[in-house]
Amino acid sequence: MMFLDTNIFLRYLATPTTPDVQLLAEKAHHLFAQIKTGEAEATTSEVVIHEVCFILRSRKHYGSSVAEVTQSVAAVLAWPGMTFPMGDKEIYLRALNLWSQRPKLGFADSVIAARCERSGHELATFDRHFRDLPFLDFWQPKSSVPNEP
Repeated sequence: MMFLDTNIFLRYLATPTTPDVQLLAEKAHHLFAQIKTGEAEATTSEVVIHEVCFILRSRKHYGSSVAEVTQSVAAVLAWPGMTFPMGDKEIYLRALNLWSQRPKLGFADSVIAARCERSGHELATFDRHFRDLPFLDFWQPKSSVPNEP
């Protein structure tokens, strides 16, 4: 099994802009064709997925819409050759789904929400944008803060 870095995803998902990048894109397309059929097995991490989403979405780089990013990344992650530790594939796919439904949430916070949803953990946060997610339970501070030493 191999671990996929951000640039492999980007060479597959983004349109090449130079002949050098075109050559890398062809290599990435060949690799992902094997992953798509299950001929090759690969994994990655949520840090890489976050970076891929951030760069594809960034106006400075590719300026793709949230819908374009979530659809293309989710398609790749769902392929037979993409393997993850138990439950992580579902968390990443759920996070992409949440982000597509609520673009202001962002991918990182969507992963947090998906992990809390799956585990049943309370979420301790001061961010208000999580309040729109009815499936989350929130930590509530005690009425008084203990005195510091």
